[in-house]
Amino acid sequence: MAESERQTGSPEEATPPLCQSFMIPKKEIHMVPDMAKWKRSQAYADYIGFILTLNEGVKGKKLTCEYKVSEPIEKLMELLDTLDRWIDETPPVNQPSRFGNKAFRTWYAKLDQEAENLVKTVVPEYLAEAAPEVALYLKESVGNSTRIDYGTGHEAAFAAFLCCLCKIGVLRVDDQLAIVFKVFNRYLEVMRKLQKTYRMEPAGSQGVWGLDDFQFLPFIWGSSQLIEHPNLEPRHFVDEKVVNENHKDYMFLECILFITECLEKFPVIQHFKFGSLLPIQPVTS
Repeated sequence: MAESERQTGSPEEATPPLCQSFMIPKKEIHMVPDMAKWKRSQAYADYIGFILTLNEGVKGKKLTCEYKVSEPIEKLMELLDTLDRWIDETPPVNQPSRFGNKAFRTWYAKLDQEAENLVKTVVPEYLAEAAPEVALYLKESVGNSTRIDYGTGHEAAFAAFLCCLCKIGVLRVDDQLAIVFKVFNRYLEVMRKLQKTYRMEPAGSQGVWGLDDFQFLPFIWGSSQLIEHPNLEPRHFVDEKVVNENHKDYMFLECILFITECLEKFPVIQHFKFGSLLPIQPVTS
């Protein structure tokens, strides 16, 4: 593969960047005019490339289809199972306010403390120096502990987390289906459990303009799954029987069951963090 092809965040057979200098990602988008920097950045190019590559990979395929499950994928599933178990170990507290249960802050504090160790269970030892940078995106992907809210910006952070694992060579090209159908789908389950358990507020709600206050990517990848489907059509998405019969095969319908152009919006991207793996610097020709 040519060197220029290695500049995206797509899952690929890449040589691990052994000499890379890693850094803790930081906020770079402070005002609306800063969005121009985001659109020109290497991070934007890598992120969009990652999303579109996976979108192409899942086209026309069911969640229940057969695909390879590598050791890193299994490790990521164990990581998400750990987050799920911590929810069970941290029940909601009694409080006057109906929404934003403060027990979420206790749950988040555990993740904040353990995130780097969790990432180190996924990456090989020679890439341990990448753990602090990659772990930042994991911590950003579960919601805000101050506001006790969750939204599409947090979902974007989880995609960035996976993108970074691709960039350092932990996830490969033959992991594409498992990234979406196994890891990301499990992430959605854990986030829905967080949202319901701690009654998290939707961050940056689009109100009637958005299908879902919390998620965005499953509508992209889920719609790709349905391309050229012989029977399912948009009119079926409001048919309870069709949704119940097909939601285990199609991510889009799973979203519809749960809820019975985010990347260009300042309220979402203002919280995105940039580091060495997803840099703010413009794309170089």
